[in-house]
Amino acid sequence: MKKDYQICTRCIMDTNDYPQITFDSSGVCSICHIYDDLAKRTVKRGDSAKEALQSMITEIKTWGKKREYDCLIGVSGGVDSTYLAYLAKQWGLRPLILHVDNGWNTELSVMNIENLVKKLGYDLFTYVIDWNEIRDLQLAYMKASVLDIDVPTDNAYAAAVFKIANEKKIKYILTGHNTVTEGWLPPTFTHFKYDIINMKAIHKKFGSVPLKSFPYLGVARGWYLMKVKGLTTYSPLNWIDYDKAEVKKFIQNELGWRDYGGKHYENIFTRFYQGYILYKKFGVDKRKSHLSTLICSGQISREAAIEEIQKNPYPTEELLLEDREYVIKKLGITEEEFERLMSLPIKAHTDYPSILHWYDRLRPYVRAARKVKKAISGKP
Repeated sequence: MKKDYQICTRCIMDTNDYPQITFDSSGVCSICHIYDDLAKRTVKRGDSAKEALQSMITEIKTWGKKREYDCLIGVSGGVDSTYLAYLAKQWGLRPLILHVDNGWNTELSVMNIENLVKKLGYDLFTYVIDWNEIRDLQLAYMKASVLDIDVPTDNAYAAAVFKIANEKKIKYILTGHNTVTEGWLPPTFTHFKYDIINMKAIHKKFGSVPLKSFPYLGVARGWYLMKVKGLTTYSPLNWIDYDKAEVKKFIQNELGWRDYGGKHYENIFTRFYQGYILYKKFGVDKRKSHLSTLICSGQISREAAIEEIQKNPYPTEELLLEDREYVIKKLGITEEEFERLMSLPIKAHTDYPSILHWYDRLRPYVRAARKVKKAISGKP
């Protein structure tokens, strides 16, 4: 039975965005409560933040004392990674800056990265993904007609970060991920980025180019690199007073950074995917989740978010037409083929083999194991 329409009284998420959404007696949605719980577990302020930050800095410096680099930071040219790289300099760390090039960089992102490494005196390592392979994967996802066609890029980015850190024997990885601006995305907005079972199944069915060098990162590989090889990740933006609007102004003045108009819009394919394909074909406006997170973290008012969401997800109509033509041409398809892909019936990622199928089967056993663990520990 379809739920009556309801919108959260705190953020701007509603029943159309997430069918499993629930509301408390005050009309606040379950996504807000998930954010609050996540923030409680990950965000630190005051003395606890200072202690966590100082502990991390000391740990990294001690380990890297006689090494060329004491940590690695992946940068995209966006706000979070740029500011993190700036902070690392203030903390006296010596990171290797890694950029993953999937063939879709905007000129602004390239310029932002060049300014960053030049002004801060960092070494830059660029990991270039084989174009024929990433193109074939992106087309395979479009032919599969699943929602999250940015999985190949997101997975490759994480894989490259771990791969280079492991190869160069850099133990510590600093990430720009942070709760107060990224929060939690409902499963109707995204797919599990480390589902390489799903990726391989989709590529096997719809791809045509052998993936000889594509840097996969699955759950097992990630576990091995962290638990066995000892790679350690930190997200220190969770331990500072991180106001994105103020940070943008700061890095513009200090590093010559230039805004690219939207979250993850520093990448042309991601910009076109989020601003057009995801919006038009799947009816998902990712800005609603991003703005709702900013409401929950107190960085924007609900009224301002409602006003912002009324605007077109693309910065300008001219840019949309320019990106559309560019993406179609670069993917090597015709306008007619693109329209055919856009009109294919929508499929769930789980219509294909997926690690989520295994999670569903194992969930009862995981719950039972947790109960046993609690019983043994005596914790409620």
